[in-house]
Amino acid sequence: MPVTYTYISDAHDGHSFPYLAFGPGQAGYVAQLAAYDSAFDKFFTRLTNDGITPANTLFILTADEGDHFAGGLPTNNGSCDGINIPCTYTPGSSGPNTIGEIDSNIQALLGLQDPTLNFTATPFDIHFDMAPVFYISGQPARNSAIARQFERDTAALTIVNPRTGATDTLTRYLADPVELKLLHMITGDPLRTPTYVMFGDPDYYFQTYGANAVVGPAYAWNHGGVAPEINTTFLAMAGPAVLNTGISKDVWSDHTDIRPTILSLVGLHDDYQSQGRVLSEDLHQWALTDGIQDSGNNFTNLARAYKRINAPVGDLGLATLKISTAALAGDDTTYNNLENRLQLITAYRDALASRMLDALTDAEFHSKQVNSEQAWFLILQANALVDYVNELASNPSADH
Repeated sequence: MPVTYTYISDAHDGHSFPYLAFGPGQAGYVAQLAAYDSAFDKFFTRLTNDGITPANTLFILTADEGDHFAGGLPTNNGSCDGINIPCTYTPGSSGPNTIGEIDSNIQALLGLQDPTLNFTATPFDIHFDMAPVFYISGQPARNSAIARQFERDTAALTIVNPRTGATDTLTRYLADPVELKLLHMITGDPLRTPTYVMFGDPDYYFQTYGANAVVGPAYAWNHGGVAPEINTTFLAMAGPAVLNTGISKDVWSDHTDIRPTILSLVGLHDDYQSQGRVLSEDLHQWALTDGIQDSGNNFTNLARAYKRINAPVGDLGLATLKISTAALAGDDTTYNNLENRLQLITAYRDALASRMLDALTDAEFHSKQVNSEQAWFLILQANALVDYVNELASNPSADH
């Protein structure tokens, strides 16, 4: 069977004029979901008629990330359920019942935060997003005076929320190339490496023009940043080898795990090193390779420990974001101390993760068993590393 990848457009944005975003339970949103359900039914019915079913075909359905709803409560909150009674919202650029991300001019806000910044002498650009990626002209060194000034000013940004009237702190996390390397966000092209990334309040969308803060009704579902509802999504699998367990939160995975799982199920492998692991907990025992079967719980335990330290939004990655933010928002002594620690953590993690991935790959594709002693030693090191990073993240200024 050919492998087919398909992208399904989001259902929470209006697909007809006036092309405005929908809120939860709003009539247009519910109608589009019903249309999607009908389309799925017709699609799978057609496949079944053509002999393509989970009995002979692997189906995988997922989303690239979750979305955060940037909007207020319905005007009829408490009485609407979105099915029998549609939820309604108030259109407009301010007010507690409006729908829409808060479009924010970050250049103007930085100028207000620090009038000494000269954007003519030191221009910069960002990737417009809820997590803007900053590129300061000339690619200054990460520890240069201008980079440090931008970072500290960004960390201090606040604004009055036009929806709630409260004063919001706009920066959740900051990451420069040191943290980005730990998060696997450095590419092979140095020109693509940003000066730093601001992971912002998920209600906000940052750009370099327009009002300081205004509700934009065209878009209301933010993603691309760091927040539980964004970093948590679903993976649905159906096929001859897949267990029918229903909805479960027992297995932590991310998108890198899909590729080796597919390769293992279809009996293929190549010379490209996957960065994930086979999701053995979701598969029938008879479908697992000899190496995974022979490894038993040693494979599963090692795989889970590997994800803890290597996944960008795993335990280690989220904890180091707190350390990175304290470094970039702090004075130069704090910055140098914490950045040095992050580099040591990255080097240790990379070496440990490489050994863990080699053992997992050997079991998945080379019929080699993960033995108890090997798994125990690697897991012990991974857990100790996470414990150390969590302690440092809880008190970055302490002498660890």
